[in-house]
Amino acid sequence: MSGSARHRLRSDLPVEEAVRLLRHGDLELEGRLRGASNTTLRAVVTLDGVATRCVYKPIAGERPLWDFPDGTLAAREVAAYLVSEATGWNIVPPTVLRDGPLGPGACQLWVPTRTGADALRVGFVPAERLPAGWHAIADAVDDDGGEYLLAHADDPGLARIALLDVVINNADRKGGHVLPALDGTLRGVDHGVTFHVEDKLRTVLWGFVGRPLAAEDRATLESLRAALDGDLRERLGELLTVEEVEATVARLDRLLAAGVFPAPDPGRYVVPWPPI
Repeated sequence: MSGSARHRLRSDLPVEEAVRLLRHGDLELEGRLRGASNTTLRAVVTLDGVATRCVYKPIAGERPLWDFPDGTLAAREVAAYLVSEATGWNIVPPTVLRDGPLGPGACQLWVPTRTGADALRVGFVPAERLPAGWHAIADAVDDDGGEYLLAHADDPGLARIALLDVVINNADRKGGHVLPALDGTLRGVDHGVTFHVEDKLRTVLWGFVGRPLAAEDRATLESLRAALDGDLRERLGELLTVEEVEATVARLDRLLAAGVFPAPDPGRYVVPWPPI
């Protein structure tokens, strides 16, 4: 009998309980998520009669990347969670490093999502029907010649995801990596290519360029900067190189000094492919 059959799967766990469950629970694999470039498995994790779904990404299933030669994608996933946790924005689902059926890897809480047109916050929309207040990022044409726009909503949740991506230097913020959770929040997943020492930011969330930081968000980023002078720096140092941690601090310092959302680098590709 599977774990999902023995226990009602919880999706409303407090963060501390979710982290404990992910770190110490028994993993039972359900299947592979098709379309992922690295081995990505859905699993049920169970501990003391409590069960939930998670995503398990074993290090053994990572494809080598020439431009990310140091560390592992799994460690970067956890580092992204630690930075997100320090902001209190609840963007990255609880994520831990642990052993599993295919060896050590990242284990992240599964996020049940809303569906339907009202849940869409980023994606392709017909060029003549850009929703009011949305930001157009790029033009697109389908196989039949129909004209579309890659666009996203002017949403405070998206703005905070965009700020997190600046800090962690996310090289792969696709639209499909933004999840509309059942509780109405927006969550961000897939942070394996982050924290590079060089500017690698590639995202579909360029609509906020030049906008001043909201006062509340600036205060959060200042608190994050203070945390990076303390325990958070040490915790990141267990997952990243010293140079990567220092580069993270430098990116945050530049963001706070500028006081606005940064503009894309005109000398390189700044939108991931595929964008969704």
